[in-house]
Amino acid sequence: MLRRLRAVARLGHMAAYLCFISLWMRWRFEAMDQRTQLARMQAWSAGVFRCLGVKLVVRGLAPHPGPKLVVGNHVSWMDIMSINVVAPSRFVSKAEVAQWPIVGRMVTLAGTLYLERARRRDAMRVLGLLTQSLRDGHTAAVFPEGTTGDGHQLLHFHANLLQSAIDADVPVQPVAIRYSDADHAISPSAAFVGDTSVVESLWWIACADQLTVHVTVMPPQRVDHADRRALATRLHDEIAQALSSEH
Repeated sequence: MLRRLRAVARLGHMAAYLCFISLWMRWRFEAMDQRTQLARMQAWSAGVFRCLGVKLVVRGLAPHPGPKLVVGNHVSWMDIMSINVVAPSRFVSKAEVAQWPIVGRMVTLAGTLYLERARRRDAMRVLGLLTQSLRDGHTAAVFPEGTTGDGHQLLHFHANLLQSAIDADVPVQPVAIRYSDADHAISPSAAFVGDTSVVESLWWIACADQLTVHVTVMPPQRVDHADRRALATRLHDEIAQALSSEH
């Protein structure tokens, strides 16, 4: 009973916080310069973790300054906030996220690039936008698995969107993301897989005891003349090794 009451309090706190952010963004966010926008997104992402009782632990190097493509494994919708706290970024996301209550409005204003999975050629459109964003000096982030996993096994990395870093001639910054809790080295509460709804995911997260997200920032890599498939394999292996060494 105590855990359920704590979860309800956490979700109520988060809902109020997100409503405040959404209203604030509607009136003020677009008028800010890029640096201020990124700082706000970083602070707000950390604030959502505080509301939900999630602890963030960052290991490794400071992110590479300037434009870069952050490449990470994908476990949960919380991965976006995890990366935003460490290296505020523009993300590529499935189009359905734009329709999520409150959160959809936030990520849209933050410059998220939406991919229509039902349209076979939409990846090329998004690749062009992503490349231009990197050339314009932005930091962007992608999850090459293309979907979420349960955290126990890294899925195959798709190479298509990695071409943006090669075309824009910016480094890639690999990051490894893992969730643990008081009872599990790899927390089942964080996994956003299968038919799990956002509401179910939020409830599991809010109920979790000592949920912690571990973000390992690995050295940036130049991609001059790289082959995107070889790059995808290399990044996959490095992130897999980082995840396996944590537990």
